[in-house]
Amino acid sequence: MGNEEAVFFSRILTETTLSFHIIYATIGVGIPLMIMIAQWVGIKKNDEHYILLARRWARGFVITVAVGVVTGTAIGLQLSLLWPNFMELAGNVIALPLFMETFAFFFEAIFLGIYLYTWDRFENQKKHLLLLIPVAIGASFSAVFITIVNAFMNAPQGFDIVNGELININPLLAMFNPAMPTKVAHVVVTSYMTAAFVLASVAAFRLLKGSNHVYHKKALYLTMKVGLVFSVAAAIIGDFSGKYLAEYQPEKLAAAEWHFETEGNAPLILYGVLDDGEVKYAIKIPFALSILAHSNPTAEVIGLDEFAEEDTPPLYIHYLFDTMVTIGIWMTVLSGVFWLGTKLRWKMVTRRWFRWLIVFGGPLSILAIEAGWWMAEVGRQPWILRGILRTQDAATTSGQVSTMLILFCLLYLVLGVGSVVVLRRMFRKNPVEREIEDREMEKGGDML
Repeated sequence: MGNEEAVFFSRILTETTLSFHIIYATIGVGIPLMIMIAQWVGIKKNDEHYILLARRWARGFVITVAVGVVTGTAIGLQLSLLWPNFMELAGNVIALPLFMETFAFFFEAIFLGIYLYTWDRFENQKKHLLLLIPVAIGASFSAVFITIVNAFMNAPQGFDIVNGELININPLLAMFNPAMPTKVAHVVVTSYMTAAFVLASVAAFRLLKGSNHVYHKKALYLTMKVGLVFSVAAAIIGDFSGKYLAEYQPEKLAAAEWHFETEGNAPLILYGVLDDGEVKYAIKIPFALSILAHSNPTAEVIGLDEFAEEDTPPLYIHYLFDTMVTIGIWMTVLSGVFWLGTKLRWKMVTRRWFRWLIVFGGPLSILAIEAGWWMAEVGRQPWILRGILRTQDAATTSGQVSTMLILFCLLYLVLGVGSVVVLRRMFRKNPVEREIEDREMEKGGDML
């Protein structure tokens, strides 16, 4: 296997691993917050349905955590095996957040175990809720620390290279790089948003399949309301991300927006196709790119003409950007209409077709997360460490990467199918109606 082939398969394997892992990682970051909100609402309203929501979500969450651990371990393994030159350079600078991510996960896992096995040990539910706070903090900080590593790849700092040797290493400066604030905020908030919409999708599906229990209606209202809040937050942070790109990674913004020439009054281009370098069939929003980049409708935005062709990211990231933004806007509108319609008692939001839109919103949110990550990674190309180390120079020269790709794909297939089967059996054999009935009988027995 030649070097180019090794680089190609290394990239494919890394992309496959990240694409699979990000589903479980996103759910793993967002679900603990949803569990905490449900239990808090249940305590505040003295409503057993919300308490049960938290309990059932926590059971399913354990399965996704287990798969996330396996795929997260695979990423750590692949960084060393597939990208040895990158790890040799970056490992000396950015090892601190990698270590802290592991610590955050252990922090989460310890308290998750205690939380799960002490449901009926507390007469005061508020004390039990306190156990969930470190779980949610640990889950979120796992995402924070690992995203800091990704931010460092986009804006490397905190070291100098003199005669091929690393000197003046400052791990804290490397961690708090210019890309860190927007990247971390965007990843965490979209994880919360996606988890909410995935849970809303499940609730809407149960209602469509004939279970008209108030439990599912409460679950749907809570999750769509939380999803709306975080989808608005994601849009605001997305605006800050655009301004970061304009200042620090203008080639990525220009490629994502098919902005070929430096100019002011720059329009935002959505959709369309490229025909010999000419954009056709696109929707152009006047001045919008200048506003996104610099909050000024007449501001000059740097185009791709300012960069050498070998330093330009692939232009197909435009479609990834469009996918992410379109789904984000759609879910904001859908959740907004649902929330308003519920308040104003619109019959539309209880119709089957509207609930089907909510069901599809869960997978669409996952797709938006995938598109966002692909754009983040592909948009940095041809660099693995922007401006310092090219992807082709960082990869292994091993001839066994294609075999590794097959083996890991089989592992992900088993994990993916296995987790779905386990989750379906877990909840199908113990439907909420039966669990509510059993708990009411237990209470009745206790009273007697």
